[in-house]
Amino acid sequence: MAWNEPGSGNKDPWSGKGGDQGPPDLDEVVKKLQEKFGGMFGGGGGKSNGSDSGGGISLPGGIGIGAIALVLLVIWMATGIYIIEPAERGVILRFGAYSETTQPGPHWHLPYPIEEVYKVNVDQITSFRHKATMLTRDENIVDVELTVQSRIQDAGDYLFQDQNPEKTIRDAIETSVREVIGKSDLYYIMTEGRSAVAAQIKSNAQNMLIFYKTGLEITSVNTQPAKPPEQVKSAFDDAIKAREDKERLENKAEAYANEVVPQARGEAARKVADGKAYRDRVIAEATGEVSRFLAVLKEYEKAPGVTRERLYIDAVETVLSQSSKVMLDTKEGNSLMYLPLDKMMGGGTDTGYQYGGRGGYTPEAGRKQAPATETRDQSRGRRVR
Repeated sequence: MAWNEPGSGNKDPWSGKGGDQGPPDLDEVVKKLQEKFGGMFGGGGGKSNGSDSGGGISLPGGIGIGAIALVLLVIWMATGIYIIEPAERGVILRFGAYSETTQPGPHWHLPYPIEEVYKVNVDQITSFRHKATMLTRDENIVDVELTVQSRIQDAGDYLFQDQNPEKTIRDAIETSVREVIGKSDLYYIMTEGRSAVAAQIKSNAQNMLIFYKTGLEITSVNTQPAKPPEQVKSAFDDAIKAREDKERLENKAEAYANEVVPQARGEAARKVADGKAYRDRVIAEATGEVSRFLAVLKEYEKAPGVTRERLYIDAVETVLSQSSKVMLDTKEGNSLMYLPLDKMMGGGTDTGYQYGGRGGYTPEAGRKQAPATETRDQSRGRRVR
């Protein structure tokens, strides 16, 4: 039925008089949305006051959204807090590029994905063994075995400057060993040069690691005793023993020389001093004898008879004073009066002479004649006549 036919109820679509036939109200739509969001975030702003006729988003709903955003921001920022242990170093990457290295302690960085932290243990010691057969300077083959210990010195260089630091340090040790062994003799490597060879290997390898920026530091290089090949090992052992015996004997001889030479020098000095003392004593005695002789000579020139008799008496006194027997002779008697003064005086030496009458003294069959004669000769030699 058309809208203008009789009985249609005057339903004119353009007159606005058709009851509820118009479009929905915009305020109602906004209020419904406000109620939905308020119910989701716990707000009660869906209900409007009696005097609020315009409608819109209420204040309590806006506060809930901001609080949630703030909490999320705080949590995101808190993820940047980190702690570095005493044995570690922290490497900071900003957008994937190296930024800085942090020391032990608590730190904060911009959270991911802006910055990242890599923790590196710089106190951990790593070790590996290296063994090789090499040619020495004197064209001998030697087996070398050593143990190398290292640690991380620069965490930034260790992570980003060298692709494989462990392989680099092995290659550096190999190069350094071949250089040092090739410049040394076999005897030097196997004996007193062992510690010096290890120090030179460590120094050369460390310089290479610094040049390549590996971030590693060699802490020690311990070399095992170098050994010759098995085919000639017995000959080398004999040679080494012979060198050791040579050194031992040289040390023993040197110690003996150090002990004997000072004694000989002291003995020589003592004999020289004794000789000088004897020389001075003899010179002094000779000087005294000469002085005494000159004094007697002056007296002899003044009174020759008196001086001659005095000298004779002194000589007889000197001779008889060395005898323990006293002999008395008379002019008219043939017997000798003998007094055993030696026994009376408590003993003495036998002169070896017996009286033979007026013919004089006769020596016995041989005993003690020469000692008495030597004594008298020595006495006469010391006296000045």
